[in-house]
This record gives sequence, structure tokens and C-alpha cells, in this order.
Amino acid sequence: MVLRKSLPKIAVAGTGYWGKNLVRNFYNIGCLKVVADSNPDTLRSILEEYPGVIGVSSLEEILKDPEVKGVALATPALQHAQGALEVLGAGKDLLVEKPLALSMEDGRKVVSLARSKGLILMVDHLLNRHPAITKLTELIRAGEFGRLCHIRSTRLNLGKLRVEEDALWSLAPHSISLIMNLLGAMPLKVLASGGAWLTEGIADMAQCDLIFPAGVTAHISVSWLNPFKEVRLVVVGLDKMAVFDDLAPWEDKLVLYPHRIEWKGLVPNAKVSEPIKVPLTPVEPLREECQAFLKAISTRERPPDSHGEEALSVLSVLDALERAYKEARPQVPEPIETGHSSSIHPTAIVDSGAILGPGCRIWHFTHILEGSVLGSGCNVGQNVVIGPRVKIGNNCKIQNNVSVYEGVELEDEVFCGPSMVFTNVINPRAFIRRMQEMLPTKVCRGASIGANATIVCGHTLGEYSFIAAGATVTSDVPAYALMKGTPARRSAWMCRCGTKLPLDLKCPSCGQKYLESKGKLSPSE
Repeated sequence: MVLRKSLPKIAVAGTGYWGKNLVRNFYNIGCLKVVADSNPDTLRSILEEYPGVIGVSSLEEILKDPEVKGVALATPALQHAQGALEVLGAGKDLLVEKPLALSMEDGRKVVSLARSKGLILMVDHLLNRHPAITKLTELIRAGEFGRLCHIRSTRLNLGKLRVEEDALWSLAPHSISLIMNLLGAMPLKVLASGGAWLTEGIADMAQCDLIFPAGVTAHISVSWLNPFKEVRLVVVGLDKMAVFDDLAPWEDKLVLYPHRIEWKGLVPNAKVSEPIKVPLTPVEPLREECQAFLKAISTRERPPDSHGEEALSVLSVLDALERAYKEARPQVPEPIETGHSSSIHPTAIVDSGAILGPGCRIWHFTHILEGSVLGSGCNVGQNVVIGPRVKIGNNCKIQNNVSVYEGVELEDEVFCGPSMVFTNVINPRAFIRRMQEMLPTKVCRGASIGANATIVCGHTLGEYSFIAAGATVTSDVPAYALMKGTPARRSAWMCRCGTKLPLDLKCPSCGQKYLESKGKLSPSE
């Protein structure tokens, strides 16, 4: 093997059950320099299969090599925390097999050390990188499932039997991480039961129930005493359902069931539809994870879905499940600030069936109605009403006293100033019901709407347009247009960065140049 000079050099500590997969991937990428294993026969076999790799017998020998920039730790779970502290203490970036640790106390120590030293800490929650899960996440964020009801995850097999950590800590981390990332939230409370038959005090099977915001529930079943292998995820919504079977061929891994629940009077009826297979591009999630680790080492940016705080949130849920199992009563996980869970003020109301993306912040006295879908990173101010059935993109900011009613769609990065108004019926009368006459309003990516502006329904606001405070929009707005007055008219062009453009159409702030043609503006090359 020839090491690629452009890549950081990696070492793998532990080449057993899972470590050999890390060795294979990093070797094929061209960045594996050293492997460590205390078993000389195992080490000899690895070195024969991967020529050019250096073999050592301990983690300590890896840490002495100044050329090694990152370490993948695949030792037994009982050694994860101590090994992680040694790797980070030596100033090297770390990818560690799940779970991060076997206690919250040890997990906090590892995360704290990585943060204080500015080092990359990734944890092997690799199912989040599976293309089927990526697609499922997109569908959930787009509201394709309607009201989301339940998620069920099963990880069953005969073997690999353990005597250090139980089935809960060994098998459930993937499911917990996966479900929390799909929902963008930590559970409010958890329950668990199980059984230990092979080794006293070490559960061989666990059944876990998790209660999430907006009434969504999840069930996780894990066991290494099962007559067959099963790795499956089921997502249930009122408009659509899905099954991800990780053991199926690629063409069958993700199947959608567009079953619906229809009401006849007060009686619900199931409308069954034909299943739809979702085409996926075959990739190995572990390969994607190894690539993400290398990228993080090079850019110094932590990955969004497998960093230390995210792993600590999984430990928090595992810890609560273990207490629920032992005490036979519900437990509340310790909240962990990951930057990915949504924050909802106690006075706010999020209806069952509304979906919030990761990192949303919902402030005082706000109401998100059923069927509404908010993307990630949205900031919704006080006394805001959204919905029902409104779609809002990523990183939108909606200021105080704004109502976004049905028929309005906001794309990514839209700004709605305080007390601005969307209408949805062109000629309302209090005594005439005209909800069937609502006209759609679309606000394109990056547009800004000033305080107290009014947007008359049935129009589109172009991308990065700018509506001045108090203006009344009564027609479609071109992209990048600055609109003022009542009715609003274009008075100038605005740069994407929010700066008014001079006559030469070159932004004095960011230097971006634009071209104007037939009343439309577009960025030049």
C-alpha cells in the first residue's frame, strides 16, 4: 500500500470483530499507517492481509507516533472511555466505536477533554450515514408521512454474546441515535424491561419504550438470543409508512407504504395502497463515516451527526433506560445540549402531528398547528402562529407577532420581521366562509420581509428579495428586488448579502457582481 500524501495518517486500535472493518476501509482509502492488537495471531493475520501497514501490540505505541493524526478505537466497550482519554490526551483526533463509554460520568470526561483541546471526537453511530436513513430524514422533514405516530427499531440475532456490557448498551445505541436524529429531539421519558439468563446482571434482551414531544412514540427491541437475525426500522405516519430492512438487497432496503387513515363520520378506516420501493445508491455507511472522519481532521469542523455531545445524549438515554429497567418505573433522560435537538418554551404549543427539524427554537406563547413542518435551525419568536399544514424551510427566522397560515410556504433562510402579515383569502368576509378559496403564497430562498409589511396572497416573492418595512405587496416580486411603498414597487436591487446595489450592480460589501436583463437580476459568473 502507498499512503496518499494528501490524507492524514490513521491508526486503528483493536482489530477484532469491528476493528477489521475499520482497517479495511482506511487501508482502501489510502491513509492507514498503523494497527494495534494485543493478540499476536490476530495482528499477524491483519498484517498479512494488508501489506505495508505497521503492526504494534498496544495503544501506547500508536500514541508515540507523531505522524499519526487520528485514531480509530475499536477495543472492547469497557475500555472505550480510558482509551479515548489516552488518545485525546496525546493530542490526536478520535473515532471511537459505540458506545462512547459505559457511564455518563466517563462520557462527560471524554467530551470535556475533546472540547478543551479542540480535537475531533466522532462516535460510530454509522446508520445515520446510510442512504436509506438520509432519504427517510428528507421525507419526514418534507411532511410526507403526515402526522408522525410511531417508530419501531429491532436489532435481533443469535450472538455475539457479551459478558461486559449488556444487550441494551451493546445493541441499542445505533437505534437511539437513529431515532433521535430522525425526530430532532430527545425523549421526554423512557421505560424498559428485559431479561438476563446467561450472565447474572447482564441483560441478554431489552424492550424499550421512548416518549417524544408531539406525542410521537418509539419502541426498541434488542437481543442476542434470537433464532434469526433482524435489523429493521418501521416509521408509521397517518399519511404514509415506511420499512427500512438493513439485511434486504439494496433494491428492497427502503419500502414506502402510502397507506392512509380516512374518516367516515367518526369512524377511522385504513386505506391500503401498493408498496413503493425507493431506489438507493449502494454505499457502505462505514466507508462514508471514515471519509467524514478524515474530512473533519482536515477541516477541523466536527461532523453534524456523530460528535461528542450527540454521543453523550445517547448515553443519557441509555442511562435512563438502564435505571428504568432496574427500578421498573419510567425515567427522564438528562437533557444534553447537542445543537440538534429543538428547544420549545414551556408556554409554546406544538400540536401532535407537527414536525420540527433539529435545532429549532420556539419562543413564548407560540403555536405550531398540526401538519406543519419546520426545517432545521428555525428561530420562531413570541406570539407566532404557524399552520395548519404549513411548510417552512431550513434556518428561517420568524419574528414576534407573525401568523403564517395555510397556503403560505417559506423556503430556506427566509426572514419575517415583527408583525408582518400574510393574507390567504383575497376578499374575506366574516360572515362568508372562503377557506376553499385560499390563494397560495410562496416566499423563495433568502427573502427578507420587513416589520409591519403586508403580503397579499397569491403571489411569489423571488429569492433574496427585500420587502421594506410597512410595504404592501400586491404582485409577484422579482429576485433580488427591493420593494417599497403601498402598493410596493421596486426601488432598487439588493445583493444576496443584504446590501443595496449601486448603479454598476457590484456589491460594495461582498464584491458580488450582477447582471440585469428584461427587468430581472442574476449573479454574474
